[in-house]
Amino acid sequence: MAERVEQEEIFSQVLRAGRRTYFFDVRATKADDYYLTVTESKKFTHDDGTFHYQKHKIYLYKEDFTDFHEMLKKATDYIINEKGDEVISERHQKDFKKEEPKNTAEETASTESFTDISFDDI
Repeated sequence: MAERVEQEEIFSQVLRAGRRTYFFDVRATKADDYYLTVTESKKFTHDDGTFHYQKHKIYLYKEDFTDFHEMLKKATDYIINEKGDEVISERHQKDFKKEEPKNTAEETASTESFTDISFDDI
């Protein structure tokens, strides 16, 4: 049995995003209809400096385009509405240090124990 060879790309777009790269490739079926493959490629570096890529791929066919687009839009709109469009990627960096809030409960408790004295009272 012959091994299936990936179809040649008809149209391709690349999105580089840090360690990840996304490939959007239009390919043709044997019947010469088009479908989309979306591939996420993520680079991993080993301690010795060598690296490898881990890839994940989805295949999306025309009959699913409308529903897929609708669900993707709903999900991305939900995220933007709930969390805004600011990216908080620093939290995932190895050297990230969480800043403590300036007005902690301990500071509030210690300042509340002070008595307000006027110089006229002295």
